[in-house]
Order: sequence, then C-alpha cells, then structure tokens
Amino acid sequence: MLLRWRRWRRSRPFWGGLVTVAAGVEIAVIPLAPLKVMLHQGVAGAASVLLGAVMIVMGLSAWFAPQYRALAGILTAMVAATALVLSNLGGFLIGTVAGVIGGGMLFGWQPDAPPPSPHPTPQPSEETA
Repeated sequence: MLLRWRRWRRSRPFWGGLVTVAAGVEIAVIPLAPLKVMLHQGVAGAASVLLGAVMIVMGLSAWFAPQYRALAGILTAMVAATALVLSNLGGFLIGTVAGVIGGGMLFGWQPDAPPPSPHPTPQPSEETA
C-alpha cells in the first residue's frame, strides 16, 4: 500500500498541489472567521471565498489531471496575485505568497523520464549502403 502511495505521489506534482490547496484554504477561511476576530467585509468576503475555492480546485486538478499542471500553475499564480487586492491582502500575505510558490511548483514540475531500456536496440549498419 505504501509503495502504491509513493508511486502515485511521484507521478504528479504532489507538493505543488498541496501548497496550492493550503493557500486556497487559508484565503477562503479568513473571511469566515467570527466577526470579533475579523473585520466586517461585506461583499468582499464572497470574493475571498471564491478565489480560495478556485485555488483549491487548481491544486486538486494538478493532482488528478497532471497533464494540466502548467495551466493550473499559471492560473494559481494569477488568482493568488488577485487575492492580494481582493481579499485581506491575500489572506494577510500568507495565502498570496503560498499561492505564488505553489503555482510555481505546479508550473515547474516535470514527470520523470522513463528508465532506459536494459536491451539496447541494434542500429542499422552504415556499411551495407
């Protein structure tokens, strides 16, 4: 079971997705805090929850559809930068910084190259031409 988990985790941008999901949760949860903890936001709270949800979806899509990792990384960085303006400085800067880092990790991830074949294929001889 553990070997299967490791194989799954290494075949996709796991850490970038995890950082992206954590950043999205951080941005989305802050406006849902009790009023005594958080200032009253009004309509701006809806934008925070929406931006956080988009970041969570981007992190999950990188996990379950790694072929879209580049698009997910770019959109994550753009949404994190937008959250800086629209939602409490992007979750008090923590969510924005984590979102930009997670987006960069998603964009920069490359799958492992397949191992070389143990039996080399014979090359055609140039002498026969």
